[in-house]
Amino acid sequence: MCDTLIASKQATSDNIAIFAKNSDRPPNEGQHIVYVPAQSHAVGSRLKCTYIEIPQVEKTHAVLLSKPFWMWGAEMGVNEHGLVIGNEAVYSKVPANKTPALLGMDMLRAGLERAVTPREAVQVIIDLLEQFGQGGNSASHGETMYYHNSFLIADANETWLLETVDRQWAAKQITDVYSISNCFTLGGQFDIASTELVENAVQKGWVKSAAQFDYAGNYSDFIYTNFGKGRVRRATTTSLLETKKGNVTLESMMGILRHHDDEHYDPQNSVAVMDVCMHAGFGPIRGSQSTASLVVLLDGNTPLIYATGTSAPCTSIFKPMWMDTASSLNLGPAPASKYDSASTYWAHERLHRATLLNYPERIKTYAGDRDELEKKFIQESRRLAKASAKERAEFLVQCFDEAAQAEADWLKRVEAIPARKKALHSIAWNTFNKKSEMPPVH
Repeated sequence: MCDTLIASKQATSDNIAIFAKNSDRPPNEGQHIVYVPAQSHAVGSRLKCTYIEIPQVEKTHAVLLSKPFWMWGAEMGVNEHGLVIGNEAVYSKVPANKTPALLGMDMLRAGLERAVTPREAVQVIIDLLEQFGQGGNSASHGETMYYHNSFLIADANETWLLETVDRQWAAKQITDVYSISNCFTLGGQFDIASTELVENAVQKGWVKSAAQFDYAGNYSDFIYTNFGKGRVRRATTTSLLETKKGNVTLESMMGILRHHDDEHYDPQNSVAVMDVCMHAGFGPIRGSQSTASLVVLLDGNTPLIYATGTSAPCTSIFKPMWMDTASSLNLGPAPASKYDSASTYWAHERLHRATLLNYPERIKTYAGDRDELEKKFIQESRRLAKASAKERAEFLVQCFDEAAQAEADWLKRVEAIPARKKALHSIAWNTFNKKSEMPPVH
């Protein structure tokens, strides 16, 4: 379960497009930031994706990815040309293919590595989808997730939405603001589509005629789409974007990713709550959490990237980086499924999981400091937009060091506040912590 947003340049306060995404994945699935430089490849070479091999192209672009540790693909990312892509799991009456093929995350990464513009990326993904199909388990370590994919694809000047079901698809160019979640959003209007998309719905009896076709209405399933609350979360993000339209800022995008519907939010109070900023809990509905968050300022030059590199944006700090400084990142060992104190991702989990033990009171101890530190990072990174790569790289390292020190201090504050443990929530997190070999959380 994820949420992906775009504010086109005409919708922002300074006429610069902004992309944002929360990646919601299993709690113990480490997700890390990876930089892959541009490369040349031998003619006729092959590329091993997560499950299958496909032909490699002769040249791939440099990419910065946020990716689960075990797969080739990525949940979200940006390339050297300022192209960004985020994907969503969507669920259909058409069963998702369980046979290993391309994951949605594989197609996302391929789009970033092989395309320069959003429209080119749409075509890259369509071509791969039609030739190799999508399918296979999208989870690891004994868990299972099978789904179709939608993609929000953007750069400084253009945004496309691509929604797929098996090897069928439809795409539409987007203006102003838009958000996608775990549900189809296209109706009967789109710019391009696969030849059998509408015909298949008519043949299945899901719609009486092509003239009445509605993609979301005809192809959506009932159970996963409704219980995953994709439509509810999308309604929330759309409303928040519409309210800010014409004045969307980096801070407001980050605020949307941190959104909880209830100002007195407590993740221990329900087994069914699934907010934009998602925290795992008891039961199958709450098996995911926001394991990474990304916001990208798309000015048409070098994209200014803000990533948490850690889970739960409400407990995390967005740190700035640029493509040409990404090699300066030192996040420790790539996080896997087991706790590692040297990993930036897992070190933060101590703070995140401790905060959940009394969220209403514990988040108050550092939310204000989080916002102030982040504000400083944003102001200085924007000031450094035209500075040398060396100067920006030094600032990147400084930001990550300051964030790590701040989180260590916040953990002490949090643990000074009494924990409040409710039975079902404790059962869930005791299980998560045991599987990850997390040290005791107080």
